[in-house]
Amino acid sequence: MRDRFFLPDLAMVGAVVTLFYCLFLFQGYRKLFRDSDAGWHIRNGETILATGQLPHADPYSFTKPGEPWFAWEWAADVAAGAIHRAAGLRGVAFFYAIAIAVGVWMWFRLHWAMGGNFLIACAMAPLLLSTCNIHWLARPHVLGWILLLSAIWWCESRAPLWIFAAILLVWANVHASFFLGAVIALAYRKWGAVAVAALVPLLNPYGWHLYQHVWRYLTDSDLLSRIGEFQSFDFHAEGAGQIIATLILAIAGGTLALTVGRVRHFLIAILFAVMALRSARALPLVALAGLPIANAAITAILPYKRFLAYGARLRVLDARMTGILVAPVVLLAAWAVLRLLPAGFPPDVFPVAAYSHLAPGGRLFAPDKFGGYLIYRSNGARKVFFDGRSDFYGAEFLKDYGRLVQVRPGWEKYWDSFHFSQALLPNDAPLLEALQRAGWHPVYRDDVVTIVDPNGT
Repeated sequence: MRDRFFLPDLAMVGAVVTLFYCLFLFQGYRKLFRDSDAGWHIRNGETILATGQLPHADPYSFTKPGEPWFAWEWAADVAAGAIHRAAGLRGVAFFYAIAIAVGVWMWFRLHWAMGGNFLIACAMAPLLLSTCNIHWLARPHVLGWILLLSAIWWCESRAPLWIFAAILLVWANVHASFFLGAVIALAYRKWGAVAVAALVPLLNPYGWHLYQHVWRYLTDSDLLSRIGEFQSFDFHAEGAGQIIATLILAIAGGTLALTVGRVRHFLIAILFAVMALRSARALPLVALAGLPIANAAITAILPYKRFLAYGARLRVLDARMTGILVAPVVLLAAWAVLRLLPAGFPPDVFPVAAYSHLAPGGRLFAPDKFGGYLIYRSNGARKVFFDGRSDFYGAEFLKDYGRLVQVRPGWEKYWDSFHFSQALLPNDAPLLEALQRAGWHPVYRDDVVTIVDPNGT
């Protein structure tokens, strides 16, 4: 019937709710940019579009100028750069909010592919959103979530192998998590897919060197121990209850899956749960993959047949609808509202007002959380001391940087080695007070940052 294209199914409803929640209630028009790495991703994409070449050396810092750099997320950068050219930061926020909504749509579809129950999927949706939104950012890992779901969906289906190859080809050029494709194929014992996942990602601008770089990065415990998002999540934080529930469900669901002979589901659920306990970065993976696995396992063993039958009847009705023709209307409405809002980097987090007070030229010290914003604001012209590309700067640099910003013994010698002409620091930074004691003078201050220099001019 024609109405099926106008009446949305649960997956479409979930995607629409997520889109509006992300953009407006969550304030994604600002909060998607609360990590300044979005800034250098955008500028890198614009540079690739302008030059027609991918970078192989660092163009952004004065600490490691010209040293080899792997722009391993270049395809995502190009997409963000092209959208920014056309629609500015508002367009980039819209793009990533749509990507998040698409991920939710695929998440519901994965429930159905695994044999999950309609009502249980509905109950799990709030857990998905509350677990993933801690990493809702205008950064390429959001696109990696879509590709992860696509890889698992392919393994659950009988789709041709070339589709899996296409997923891996895109994944390898969008985000470094592409190695999970091989892990998933191994769990499903799809040996042809394992070979595809090992070979197809070689079709990237850096060839096998990308494999080597990602391996060194992810096995460098000294480096990862100094990166906040790779640390364990603070389960005492406000709102952590739903994240804890997600982890418990994923672990329990994986265990139940093993009892009904679904070894593949057990392996994926436990792997992602272990990763999430070690690193907050992996928490969304538990929600994206672990919750559908838990639903399928619970549905397989739940004794309440009338409840399951009712959910099954709802799913039969749901399957008759898609609502695909609603999507363009929803997107136009969301864009119309978004155009009325002040999209961009949050001025209460970044030096939005202070930037125009910085002296031109010279060497500016600023913490890494400002690095991507400075690259964005200057269009790459202002070289930074440090930004969020931790794999590029390395463990030794982060070790020295930590000593500096924490004003530990030896910080003065390290500071003097760079001959800084100005410093841009958060008002509560210990280094700010130390510099003022050393004779540096404030030349600008607002509610967010202070600019100091040795001359007070």
